[in-house]
Order: sequence, then structure tokens, then C-alpha cells
Amino acid sequence: MILSGELIHSGTENLKDEIRKIIPSCRMLEEEPMAKHTSFRIGGPASALVICNDEAELAEVLKKCSSSDNAEYMIIGNGSNFLVADEGYPGIMIKLGGSFDSVAIERENEDGSVDVRAGAAKLLSGTSAFLTEHGLAGMEFASGIPGSVGGAVFMNAGAYGGEMKDAVISVRLMRPDGSEIIELSSEEMEFGYRHSAVEESGLIVLSALLRLRRDDPDEIAARVRELQDRRNSKQPVNFPSAGSTFKRPVGGYAAALIDEAGLKGYSRGGAKVSEKHAGFVINTGGATAEDVLEVMRHVRRAVYDNSGIMLEPEVRLINCEL
Repeated sequence: MILSGELIHSGTENLKDEIRKIIPSCRMLEEEPMAKHTSFRIGGPASALVICNDEAELAEVLKKCSSSDNAEYMIIGNGSNFLVADEGYPGIMIKLGGSFDSVAIERENEDGSVDVRAGAAKLLSGTSAFLTEHGLAGMEFASGIPGSVGGAVFMNAGAYGGEMKDAVISVRLMRPDGSEIIELSSEEMEFGYRHSAVEESGLIVLSALLRLRRDDPDEIAARVRELQDRRNSKQPVNFPSAGSTFKRPVGGYAAALIDEAGLKGYSRGGAKVSEKHAGFVINTGGATAEDVLEVMRHVRRAVYDNSGIMLEPEVRLINCEL
């Protein structure tokens, strides 16, 4: 059933009243521009952005959200893979903070490996810095990925031949209604290319247990620097974007297909196909969500006409569509 704007608004306002009983006002930001919370720096206001600092708060907020009629809500993570509509989002955006922004060694194993617990809100860059400092190898590939642990687990993020599934041994998750916390093994997470079982289940990532190996901190740091240099030389890191715009199609690469279609530099308003890396649509300044969508639509049509391959978006579209 499609809800009318009036019903959604009414349901959301009632829900916000309930959430105010759980979350202090300093962590409930009403009519909050999502451009402040996405790496694209694009997006109109959410009815409210709610920051939950621990599992108890999150569970209570989710219980209120799931039992509320005619209201929308979702977890935003670090917003590094989101394109939010210019009109914004009519519901509640839930962001994790506080104890979720943590990383710590949990145990050392008899085989010499070390298990580290990383909270869902911890940035991959911060996680990488912690691991490097403690001489723990196996996550170097993720050092330059601009996202959080939770988002990376959600989509099995990867780069330079590594993926989250290579390091994750289990994931702590919460039911979408806040009723239960469970832990799934890496196998149960059903990791695939830019995919995990979380996408279909609606389960919310709380933390991930990573298994690393001991190595010399200087050698780990050198590998991290090498990968970051490669990233900086090949990707448009000086412009806001959501990373790779399209998924890698079977038997090819999105960037190569876009380049072959002659689309490098194609632009609409402030959105542009990067001339440095055709797989990125970038915000050159003042781009709107509709600018980005128009570029994506044109790219999909042109690539299909040129190759017969229909590219699928890797960026998550919030309250907008191709």
C-alpha cells in the first residue's frame, strides 16, 4: 500500500514524540539536511536524524519505529554509499554513535591469529589505523574505503583484491524490530559480490569480529600507504562521490564500459562522470540528486546501446529512483 504524504507525516510526528522519551534532544536532529551526512554532500532533509549511542537505545528506538503506523525509518550508517533525494526523506534516519564507534582486541588464538571486535560505526580508516598500530594484518585493502564497518559488512565492501568476508568471522546483529540480538558466522552471512544476507533480512549490524594475523607494523603501514597512493592516483578522491556508482557486471568492468561509450566527462548540472575514473559520478560543486540521477540514466542508456549490458547501481538510492 502506498501511503499518502499526510499519513506519513502524521505517523512520523507521532513517532518523533515517542523517540524524544528515549533520545536526548541533542541527538535528535529534526529536519536535518542529509547533505551533511553523505559523502556525496547531496540530499534534502530527513524528518529527523536520530543518533543511538548503545544497543539498549537502538533496541528501544527500533521497537518504537517498528510498532508505529504510517512511519518510515532506516539506518544510514556513514552515508558513504547513499544518494538521498533532493526532497529529502520523510521518515527517521537512524545513525549509530557512542559505543558503536569502537575497536578493541577481543582475544588471541592458539594459532597466533588475533580476533578484533569493531563496532558498526567505526570508520574503516580508523579501524585500519588501530590494526596497523597493533601489528595486525589482513585489512589493509579497506584502509582507503570511505565508510564504516557496519556499511562495509552490509555490502561486503572490497578493494584491491580483498573483501570484508576475508577478515570477518562473525557479525553481531539486531533484529529490525529491536527484539533480539544474534550472532551469525561468516558462512551464515552469505557474503557475495557487494552483497550479504543482511540486505534481504533487514538485520542491523552492531559489530563485526575480525580475524587478523601478526605482522610488523612498519610493513603493514607500508602496504597501507601503497594502496592509498594507488587509490589517490586513480580515483577522484578530491571530489564528493559515493564511490563506485555502478556494480561490476558479469564479464566486465563498469568503468571500462563507460569509458568505451565515450562518457568520461559527461555532465549534468554539478554532477559529472569523472575524467580520472569513469566508474565514479562526482559532485563538482552544487550538484543535486536529480543531476546525479540524470547522469546515471544517460550512462546506463549509452552503455546499453554500446555494449548490450545494463549497468546496475551500486549506490543506494533513497527516496529516488532511476
